[in-house]
Amino acid sequence: MERDYATIAVHIRDFIRSTLASTGLSRVVVNSSGGVDSAVTAALALQAVGPQNLFLSMMPYGELGASAVDNAALLISALQIPQEQTFRIDIKPAVDAIVKHTAAPDRVRLGNIMARVRMIYLFDLAKRLDALVCGTENRTEHYLGYFTRFGDAASDLEPIRGLYKTQVWELARALNIPEQIIQQAPTAGLWEGQSDEDELGFSYQDADAVLSYSIDEHLTVDEIAAKGIARETVLRVLERVASNEFKHHAPYVYPEIVRVEHTGGESRG
Repeated sequence: MERDYATIAVHIRDFIRSTLASTGLSRVVVNSSGGVDSAVTAALALQAVGPQNLFLSMMPYGELGASAVDNAALLISALQIPQEQTFRIDIKPAVDAIVKHTAAPDRVRLGNIMARVRMIYLFDLAKRLDALVCGTENRTEHYLGYFTRFGDAASDLEPIRGLYKTQVWELARALNIPEQIIQQAPTAGLWEGQSDEDELGFSYQDADAVLSYSIDEHLTVDEIAAKGIARETVLRVLERVASNEFKHHAPYVYPEIVRVEHTGGESRG
C-alpha cells in the first residue's frame, strides 16, 4: 500500500513539538550513529524544533566507529547543523575502564556495555543542555527485542517507533537523507563487520512482512507462509519476538496492595 510519507513526517514533527510543549522544554539531542534511523530522527527533529534547538552527538568506540562518524558528519552537513551544536565523544576509555573490572565479557556483553555507556553520556549531555533525549528505535527492532535495555532503548521520546524498518527507509528518501546512509548495511556497530541481518538470521524485509502479517493482520504461521515467506523464516522471526517479549515489561513491579491507615497528626507537606 502506498503511504503518504510527507504527511507521516508532519505527524511525527507535531508529536515532537507537543511532547516538548508538555515538558516546558524546547531542545532535543539525538545520538547520530551514522545509520538511517538516527538520520531520519534527526531530520524530523530539525523540522520540529529548528536548527538552534537540535543537538547531535557521535559516540564511536575508538576506531570501530570511524565509518559511522563519517556518515554522521555527512548528515550534519546535509542538515546544516552548526558545528558548535555537535559533540563527538570517544566512549572507549570509559568502556575499557568498566571492562577492566568485569569477568572477560563476550562481544554481546561488551556491546551492551557500550550501548549503556553511550546513554550515560547522552543523558548527561541532555541535562547540560536542558534538552530531551530523542530516541531512534524503529518498530521492527522494538518487536524483535533488538536493543539493549537501559542502553540504546533509553530515551525521553521515540518519534519513529511506530514505523517498521522498511518504512524508515522510505521516509528517509522522502526526507532526502543522503543515499550513502540509506544504502549502507544496518549495523549496531558492536564489533568489526557486525550487521543486523547477519546477527538476526533474516532480512528486515522478511521481518517486516512477518511482523505486519502477525501483529497487524493477526495471521497464523500457516497463513503467513502461504503469502510466500519460507515457514522457517516465519518461525525464526516469531520465536525471536516471543523470546524477547520480557524486554517490553521490565522492570517487573510488585503491585501495590497494602494500604496505609492514616491515624491523623501533622502532615509533612
